[in-house]
Order: sequence, then structure tokens, then C-alpha cells
Amino acid sequence: MKTLDEWLAHCERLHPKSIDLGLDRVRAVATRMGLRPAAPVIAVAGTNGKGSTCAMLESILRRAGFRAGLYTSPHLVHFEERCRIAGQMADADALAAAFEVVENARDDVSLTYFEFTTLAILQAFSQASLDVWILEVGLGGRLDAVNVLDADCAIVTCVDIDHAALLGATREQIGLEKAGILRAGRPAIVSDPAPPQSVLDHAQKLGADLWLPGRDYSFGNVDRTQWGWAGRARRYSGLAHPALRGANQLLNAAGVLAALEALRAQLPVTAQAIRAGLALVELPGRFQVLPGQPAVVLDVGHNPHAATALAANLDAMGFYAATHAVFGAMADKDLAAMLQRLGPLVEHWYFTDLPIARAASARQLMALWQGQNPRRGTSAHCFADPSQALAAARAAAQAADRIIITGSFYTVGGVLAHGLGGV
Repeated sequence: MKTLDEWLAHCERLHPKSIDLGLDRVRAVATRMGLRPAAPVIAVAGTNGKGSTCAMLESILRRAGFRAGLYTSPHLVHFEERCRIAGQMADADALAAAFEVVENARDDVSLTYFEFTTLAILQAFSQASLDVWILEVGLGGRLDAVNVLDADCAIVTCVDIDHAALLGATREQIGLEKAGILRAGRPAIVSDPAPPQSVLDHAQKLGADLWLPGRDYSFGNVDRTQWGWAGRARRYSGLAHPALRGANQLLNAAGVLAALEALRAQLPVTAQAIRAGLALVELPGRFQVLPGQPAVVLDVGHNPHAATALAANLDAMGFYAATHAVFGAMADKDLAAMLQRLGPLVEHWYFTDLPIARAASARQLMALWQGQNPRRGTSAHCFADPSQALAAARAAAQAADRIIITGSFYTVGGVLAHGLGGV
């Protein structure tokens, strides 16, 4: 038997493309594997907010006594982060055994890295006696490998433009791709406060049970310490804010509570489980503020919509003498827009190479930044990897400054893998 690392290397060599959207190959292998979830499946698609939504679902359902499986991607440091069973990262040996099942079933079918690893994690779930499967869609929805399963409840979080070459250049086109995870007669929760019309039209055409914010559920009575939520038949008041920081987390949490009301017959949860789950939820790298001086903020935001949210969250943190940004990103993103939205808040940039072919180089990022005519008093430098960039930022930063690490999962993961340079 191969080790997990050997299986992952094998997966990287199998298919000529890193992304090859379509379900025919995945469905053929899943059928041979006999993948049939014996528990409710919740699928979560969207441009931003998927990870937070999945983490809150897992946290609440676990505190309600359910044995939950959570699949997310990508990972920050270790592949096993993608597969959580009953609140714990999956064991590498157990995952390796699941990879072997996929390999034996696929025969001559060529699978991408994401397709193969998705099937392996679904296989691990099928052996874990779970009460609920929580699945984060990787890219799009309609043609994503996760969509090989029929979700008992689908959630569509905020939709914005990302992966335009694959999903479309408008919110309407991308929304239709995300809506591909909806199923007829089953709950379809939309947590985007201004969803594309294509999502609503597709839900209506399918006959899905559409839940819209402001119509079927809402939140209000918000102050610094608490908030309230109302759905079709249930209400909760005096809820603590989610432990995840950020201005959009109440949008995500409201959608989560709608999904739990919609699934109440299958997965009943108490008000106490909701309160505890929101108060104790954890998700590294999502506007994660580390204690100490200078303050360090980790945020995996990797598109303009996420950069806008990060800028708003940074602005709400209060005064800092200077902001230092460790930034690395994929070349296929709208990098100019990301830099433009963060630019007014950043005095010192530390651009970094990343260990993946899709990434923009540090010098390319610096050239884009220079082309935006940065304001006087700002500076920028290039580094070979995120840990070197962070070390330079820490050496330059004063106690009253802050350091943000953002642009990609690989940027945040690159510093986490090296212990955050002593943080």
C-alpha cells in the first residue's frame, strides 16, 4: 500500500489537466465504488463564505450530538485538513486506504487531482458511520466533483466574479453554475443578500424549496454582543456573534440557521447547540487575528470580493501606525483589483513567490502595484517564499503596527508551515 503522500503524488500525474470540469468520469467511478451516503448531505457552493458556512454547520451539529463529516478544500498545511471526521482530521493511513479503493474502481478512467481526492474523502466518509456529510464545493457547482452526490440541502453563499475563464464573466453566469447543486423538492438556501437572478430562476425551474434572506429568514437586533434570527417557524434571540471575525459572518450564520431549520426533521438541533456552536467555531485563516504585538492577521481571501471584505474588516480594527502586507496570489485572479482595494490601507508590501505554477511571481505583483501609482511613503520588496516575506515584515514592523498575510491559501499556508516566523 502506498502512503498518503505517495497517493497524492500519484494523483498529480494521472490527468493532463489540473482542472477538467465535468461529472461523467467522476460519476462512472463513484458508481463502481457504490458511493451512497447513508446520512443527510449538505452541499455548500459560492464564491466567498463557503468555508465559514461549513465550519459553523459542523460546529453546531457536533454540539447537537451528531457525528459530522466535513470536506473542505484546499488545505493550508496538511492534506488531511480537507477531511474532518467527528471534529478530527482524518488519519493518513485511513485516507490512504480510501485512495486505494478509488484506484481499484477507476480502471482506465483518468481523474484530476481534485476529482480523485474528492472521491477518496467521500469513500472515507462512507466508512465512518456519520450522521451528516458537509461538503464544500471546490469550483463552480454544476460540474464540480462534489455534485456527483444529490444534496439533501444546498447552500449558495455570496456570488461574485472569480474563475471567469471557467465559470463565466458575469455574476449571472457564475450564479447559474453555483445553482447546479440545487435539487428538485429539496431545501435551497441562499445567503447572498443580493443573489443573481439566475440562481432564483434555476431554483424555480427545478422546483427546489427556495429560502431567501429577507423573505424566508432574516437577522436583526444586532449590537456589539448579540443578534437575533427568525425563520419560517423558529426564532432565536440573544445569540452571541460567531467566533469567526469579519463583517460578513452574520450573513453566513443566518444561512446556516436557515439550513438547520429546513433539515430539522432529519437533524434536530437545540437552541443551546446553536449558541455553543457559533460561540466556539474555529476556522484558521479567515480574518484570523493573532494575539501579540505587532498584530498579525491571516486571511486566505483570493479574489477582489474577498479583498473588499478584508479591507472593510481591517478598517474596522481601529488605528495602527502602519500596515505591512505579505501578499502572494494566483496569476489568473484579478490582481490589479485586489491590490487596488487593499492599497489605501497598506504602507509596506512584501510580495512573494508561491510554490505552484499558477502563481504570479513576486516581481509580477510588484510591477502591477507600481503601475497603480502608489501613494508617497509606501514601499515594496520581493521574496522567494512567504516565510521570508514574513520575516522581513516582522523585522520592519513596530509594536503599534500590524501585519496582514493574504492573497491565497498558499500564502497563509506558507507561513503556517514555518511556524509564522516565531509568532
